[in-house]
Amino acid sequence: MARQWSEGHSSSILCVGASSGLEGLLASGSEGGEVTVWSQEGTIVGRVTLPGEDDCTSVVFGPAAPGQLYVSHGDAVSVLDPRNLKGPVEEFHGAGEEEINALTVNETGSALAVADDSGAVRVLELPGGKVCRTLRRHTNICSSVAFRPQRPNNLLSAGLDMQVMLWGLQKTRPLWILNLQDVAEEEDDQQQQQRPGQLFNPPLVHCVSVASCGNIVGCAAEDGRVHLMRIGSGSKLEQQGAVKAHSQGASQAHFASFLSHPYWLVTGGNDGQVVLWELSKHPVVSLEVKASAPAAPRRKGKSKAKRKEQSRDKAKTPPKGETEREEAEGEDEVAEAAAAGAEEETEKSGLKLSISHGDKVNWLCPVVLKGEPSVVVADQSSSLTVYPLSPM
Repeated sequence: MARQWSEGHSSSILCVGASSGLEGLLASGSEGGEVTVWSQEGTIVGRVTLPGEDDCTSVVFGPAAPGQLYVSHGDAVSVLDPRNLKGPVEEFHGAGEEEINALTVNETGSALAVADDSGAVRVLELPGGKVCRTLRRHTNICSSVAFRPQRPNNLLSAGLDMQVMLWGLQKTRPLWILNLQDVAEEEDDQQQQQRPGQLFNPPLVHCVSVASCGNIVGCAAEDGRVHLMRIGSGSKLEQQGAVKAHSQGASQAHFASFLSHPYWLVTGGNDGQVVLWELSKHPVVSLEVKASAPAAPRRKGKSKAKRKEQSRDKAKTPPKGETEREEAEGEDEVAEAAAAGAEEETEKSGLKLSISHGDKVNWLCPVVLKGEPSVVVADQSSSLTVYPLSPM
């Protein structure tokens, strides 16, 4: 059953973040500079309106120090104490060149990355907030950034130029760039042949997330897809693909690290749907799963011997009655294969739970609340909605 968390804000909530600390606090930011901290039960722990009253666009708890909350508003980042919200403990003025859209802190707590409207990504040293890197390659708004888990010097960025980039922070040029427009055009050409006349939105990227294994990346895009990438050894882009996730633009995609394996993803879109995906069978992910799984004992020679036997049988010409019987059996096999293919396609897409939220999704935050896997949804309203993530 959905639960409402109300009275924390007076206007539309734009972002939500969860702490990894023992208390498991959550924070939300809204238009007009309002920040609210919530308990696991949804009671308000504290509220503050930041100086300048610019919209709060991102809230992130420090993974190494859950007692620090970073909030972006305008081109600044405020550092707050979530247990004592009287005002900023520290302010990083001019952290972004223009309005900041997203924040991410690496898991060692030594770096904060900010993505802004100019397309630049700035990396700030923590503590202190000194700018140590400015990464310029996006040609439009940079909408989202995410550090790779287990690799605190690798950073992903994505933007409205339809590009996804992986950066190594030792250098100021990307390790690789994937242009989703090129990828989507190839896919659309194939789909247009199947469904002529269908229109596709460009894959402007709104949100990037990395699974806890550090190797699988998901990007929510305006074409309704979640674009997936697998990063291999040497930080190379090994494979990419997509899941057709929403009937309108996908605004949010977040991996849920607390479920049974790293490949559960929660997405939200402008179609008002919140969807849980289990991606371990998706072609982009499955090789990663196989690589991390223990090797299964080999069944000796069965398939090879069977193939040889089948090819010998094909070489013989059977009597007429036998041919007809085999043809009938062959038709049954084709029908069975088609049914299995359809089932496999559903399995590969990995859709496990679809929630009709009914309003455009601004932000999603997968979190464990009082022991229950859940997702907190921010939309156009001033309240948060909490849904249980079951079945898992």
